[in-house]
Amino acid sequence: MTSAEPRTLVETKRIRLFDRTRPLDFVHGGRLEEVTVAYETYGTLNKARDNAVYICHALTGDAHAALWHEGDARPGWWDVMIGPGKAIDTNRWFVISSNLLGGCRGTTGPSDLDPATGEPYGLDFPLLDMHDFVTVHRTLMRALGVDHLHAAVGGSLGGMQVLDWSLTHPGDMDQAVVVASSSRLTAQNIAFSAVGREAIMRDENFHDGRFVVEGTSPDVGLAVARMMAHITYTSEEGFEEKFARRPQHDDRRPGFGVDFAVESYLDHQGAVFVNRFDALSYLYLTRVMDYFDPFADPTAMDAVAGTGLKYLVMSFDSDWRFGTAHSRRIVRQLQSRGLPVSFREIRAPWGHDSFLLPIGPYLDTVRAFLEQPTRPRPSIHRHRLGRHR
Repeated sequence: MTSAEPRTLVETKRIRLFDRTRPLDFVHGGRLEEVTVAYETYGTLNKARDNAVYICHALTGDAHAALWHEGDARPGWWDVMIGPGKAIDTNRWFVISSNLLGGCRGTTGPSDLDPATGEPYGLDFPLLDMHDFVTVHRTLMRALGVDHLHAAVGGSLGGMQVLDWSLTHPGDMDQAVVVASSSRLTAQNIAFSAVGREAIMRDENFHDGRFVVEGTSPDVGLAVARMMAHITYTSEEGFEEKFARRPQHDDRRPGFGVDFAVESYLDHQGAVFVNRFDALSYLYLTRVMDYFDPFADPTAMDAVAGTGLKYLVMSFDSDWRFGTAHSRRIVRQLQSRGLPVSFREIRAPWGHDSFLLPIGPYLDTVRAFLEQPTRPRPSIHRHRLGRHR
């Protein structure tokens, strides 16, 4: 976009979805009587209310997926995908994007105040499950007057949410788009997250999760967690292309400072991250990913059979965090029950974060999939889920 092109502005809104009359009960136990969700919408819901697309964000994302906030230097995190004339065309689709439960960007999370005590929840916040995310998404969807989605779309942790949602409530959508994601983390992936959490919890300013009350913040631990995670989001080829072994300073002398350009880059990523993300949210959200394993339940796909729900699963060949093997596992599981699945691996040298980049074949594939005609939904599922159109 050139500086002469107009910037379409959008605001993040907040809505209380649960209260004392309708509390939120968590899968692993615990209850919240107040849950507020931050969300944004783009485009217009049509009269038939059948053009809605729900965006599920990755670990450190938020509701601001596209367009611009007043005064921002850059647009929303998935602006390459969402907007007028783009792959998810807001001239055609009504797009909903919300911040995750347990997040720190407007939706109720562990650093918010517990109304019962007047202090932050801290580690007393209930443990989260992927189903809990989906429960809140579904509640927001209906609060916005949407009974059925054309599609749910997500990358990485967002793709996990889409997969879980499609398996547990397939009548909610016609299409599910799962990008650079996984249905079961490997031991290596769990290890990466474990080290990140340990960096946070061993920070002297963590105070058993009560750092807000103590007036501190485990910034060092959170920055280290982000630095390590960021390494897994790119690829060796991507790092070589961008940094190679370039020194940070021309007069470099060997030592233990920031001597290489790549070190400076990671240091910057960590410093920026602590200004926009909460350490407790990082703990809670990464743990959800560790335990996600929907196909461990042999009945996981029973509800999807016969609904006409179609899947698009995509991976990137340089992604070593959730590589193509993860996507192929999802495809095999879905195909084993005869479910319609399209799969595509995209060539891209930038690793896991490729799903955030303007890669033509990737964006074109998503656009083409969303524009496919959908089959009428079987009435048996509409009635079972209480939906009458």
